[in-house]
Amino acid sequence: MTKARTGLSRRAALVALAAAGLQLVVAGRARADEGAASTSTSPAASTAWSKLSAEEQKMLGKHAARWDSMPPDQQQRLLRGTRRWLAMTPEQRERAQARYQRWKELSPEERELARKRWKRYRELTPEQRARVREGYDHVRDLTPEQRQRLRERWKNATPEERQQMLERKRLRQERRRQQAG
Repeated sequence: MTKARTGLSRRAALVALAAAGLQLVVAGRARADEGAASTSTSPAASTAWSKLSAEEQKMLGKHAARWDSMPPDQQQRLLRGTRRWLAMTPEQRERAQARYQRWKELSPEERELARKRWKRYRELTPEQRARVREGYDHVRDLTPEQRQRLRERWKNATPEERQQMLERKRLRQERRRQQAG
């Protein structure tokens, strides 16, 4: 395998990992937003700096000077993120930092591609999302050699062959679901 080719597959893997990480972050944010929306139908309330806990003030320290003049919705967004971070275990924080680092290393084009893929994913039905996750888990469990062979097979296939591969996969999944249920 050439060095350039290895770089491309690593970059593709990084994009996939960043998209998955972004998915977790955005899903958590969406849940936090839903929770906030379900508890209050009024506009976001301003929170005085003095009302924040010492831990929250420490984490939000760079915003201290302008906190009280900040729009309430921005305060609430920052506060929700801070509280989520403080609620994480050290392992969860480590994983979040690693995902963020991988995201920062992506090129603007790769970030845009990840955002588009995430947007497409969010538009899927829950059943379609489950199938995507199953496929991701399946590919993740393959050895690097198996993943490479799968990429090569897909890359060298004609559009008709690709369609046949997808149809066979769909039929296998359908049979598995019928056997399970």
